[in-house]
Amino acid sequence: VSYIESLIPREYGADAVEVPGARSLLTSLEHINAPWAIVTSGTRPLVTGWLDVMELSHPQHLVVAEDVSTGKPAPDCYRLGMDRLGLAAEERRATILVIEDSPAGILAGKAAGCRVIGLATTHSIEQLRESGADWIVQDLRSVTLTSGCVGVHGTIQIEIRHALEH
Repeated sequence: VSYIESLIPREYGADAVEVPGARSLLTSLEHINAPWAIVTSGTRPLVTGWLDVMELSHPQHLVVAEDVSTGKPAPDCYRLGMDRLGLAAEERRATILVIEDSPAGILAGKAAGCRVIGLATTHSIEQLRESGADWIVQDLRSVTLTSGCVGVHGTIQIEIRHALEH
């Protein structure tokens, strides 16, 4: 499966469409040295292939399907992501913001105790709402960093504009 999925970005990369605002958000996170991770139901070759094709930043921490025994909507993947970010249990709920485009991912993020922004890029607003997203936005242009402190234990202020649901 991993090998076949590694071919997808190479074969279809020219058709790839970046989620509006993704590059800006990732650049802002890196600029302030904020810890971030990608937690995906895809395989490592698939996600790294798309990041390469789109010329987007690679996270220091990546959790993929092969890293967990139970996939989304189980919270295992997000819990592993928090472990990899080096956050103590008491810091997790207050400090992790999940950005998800799928109902299963929203359910996993909520079950892990996180606040979740639902992206209305692949599923309906109703599906995202029913899954429990705290906010729903059309794309990542609605999510910006307004201030931040450098480092793992710094504080980042995020502004969510034009939310479709809250």
